[in-house]
Amino acid sequence: MSKKNKKKRIGVVYSTNPDFDYSFDEGGTEEALPGSQQRLRVLLDRKHRGGKEVTLVTGFKGPEEDLKALGKMLKSKCGVGGSVKDGEIIVQGDHRDRVVELLKKEGYPDTKKSGG
Repeated sequence: MSKKNKKKRIGVVYSTNPDFDYSFDEGGTEEALPGSQQRLRVLLDRKHRGGKEVTLVTGFKGPEEDLKALGKMLKSKCGVGGSVKDGEIIVQGDHRDRVVELLKKEGYPDTKKSGG
């Protein structure tokens, strides 16, 4: 099986039963909430980053593709690098004010800014 098509087995590593059939995690798609119902938090983080500052956007509910698209938009509008992993958007540098402003323009009204 290729890595792309590999399914995750749930609960059983090995069975001696010849009639046993593994159950696989189907990875149900998460429903996308509209921006007006999202409760995002924008915060500044320095932990485990060698003293460098990053702006974190947490609390996104929806499919990974939508999160990646939002992360790409934020990084390009701020003119910096970053990544999207573990359900968080990481934007290099302290861009909290700019990120909150961009999120509000995109229709995320409940955005909270914290940290510092």
